[in-house]
Amino acid sequence: MWKDFRDFITKGNLVQLAVAFVMGAAFGIVVGSFVNDLVMPLIGKLIGNVDFANLYINLSGTTYESASAARQAGAAAIYYGAFINTLINFVVVALAVFFVVKAYQRSQRPKAGAAPTTKVCPYCKSAIAIAATRCPHCTSQFS
Repeated sequence: MWKDFRDFITKGNLVQLAVAFVMGAAFGIVVGSFVNDLVMPLIGKLIGNVDFANLYINLSGTTYESASAARQAGAAAIYYGAFINTLINFVVVALAVFFVVKAYQRSQRPKAGAAPTTKVCPYCKSAIAIAATRCPHCTSQFS
């Protein structure tokens, strides 16, 4: 039983999956930083100095100076700015994965090979020259 388990764990596909998971988690952190630290400030600046991280609807009735202060106080609120950040994170990750998959699929397409030099005789199924009008094996004539 232990040998079967060890074989399962050390199979290439499982190891590749583990590496892909770790790389995906690291990629998510990088994309999160890209969106939160570069993209969102630029978008906020373009639409009038809006800080998306501080966009929220306070449901508690108490006033807070920022969304993070409301979160720390445990206030009931709808943090739609954080949702917008997360949504943009998702779109950026989805686009990156789309482009990687597209490039991979493009690399996996079969290359256009040279034109065939033989064809199959319809009678004896032997390989014959493309220009042949008579099979050298069964002597059948065809066009």
